[in-house]
Amino acid sequence: MESSFDWDALQSFLAVVRAGKLTAAARRLGVDHSTLSRRIADLERTLQTQLFTRSVQGYALTPQGEKLLASAQAMESVALGILGEVAGSSLKVAGSVRIGAPDGFGTVFLAPRLGDLGAAHPDLLVELVTTPRLFSLTKREADIAIGLAPPREGRLHARKLTDYQLGLYAAQDYLDRRGAPQRRTDLRDHRLIGYIGELIYAPELDYVPLIEKDLAPSITSSNLLAQYQMTLAGQGLCVLPCFMAGQEPRLRRVLPETVSLTRSFWLIVHSDLRALARVRITSDFIVEAVKAARAMFMPDA
Repeated sequence: MESSFDWDALQSFLAVVRAGKLTAAARRLGVDHSTLSRRIADLERTLQTQLFTRSVQGYALTPQGEKLLASAQAMESVALGILGEVAGSSLKVAGSVRIGAPDGFGTVFLAPRLGDLGAAHPDLLVELVTTPRLFSLTKREADIAIGLAPPREGRLHARKLTDYQLGLYAAQDYLDRRGAPQRRTDLRDHRLIGYIGELIYAPELDYVPLIEKDLAPSITSSNLLAQYQMTLAGQGLCVLPCFMAGQEPRLRRVLPETVSLTRSFWLIVHSDLRALARVRITSDFIVEAVKAARAMFMPDA
């Protein structure tokens, strides 16, 4: 038993737990589906117990699998700590790092700048996931997450990247057709673009009630980039980050003196990963890129 029970088996186990599906876990580990399936079967045979129940929905832990999970996570923390101490100071940065970011920040700001990181570290594989949702670092959905608030629990480390301003924007042709509102009460006579209420994944994004009482968007999307495109197409007024809309000459800011919101971006990493060179270098790169572009995020400061 001792000779066949190894760290690779536990890594495979953890990957399946976090992905929930064998194919997704295999893709993240860089192995084929059949290899990962064999590893899990070998682990179950070694431990003489069933770790997962299999169904069309995916892999779910059995009670024995739950027991193994706690031990596997503890071993992973130790292994990552050792790796950070031994290789953390290495000048050569290699391996993969996955960044989970909100769609606006990730697509508009971060994506155009990641080429500089790759040029400085050719052996670093950078994965950028831009999805309007919260990322679980405990489940290793990302190595680095950009959030709208610091985490309240878990072994996570957060540092504030920047505050950022939001304003009310509209396309010039919309304003030509409907006229520009002169006060916030005028917004009741305009079409508003916003988030789908039940799909708002963070309370910091619930803007519309803060602008004027009893306002409701006429057209909604769960995706900020979709809202941005709707605004460009002249479909209505929308609260947008200034680092996006302020760079677009086809958009005009409306009621800048009375409609101005401030939110924050936070860089969050799991405590086990902080010392890894690839995570540290990538985190520092993001921090410096945001610092250099402070005027984009806070144009009124």
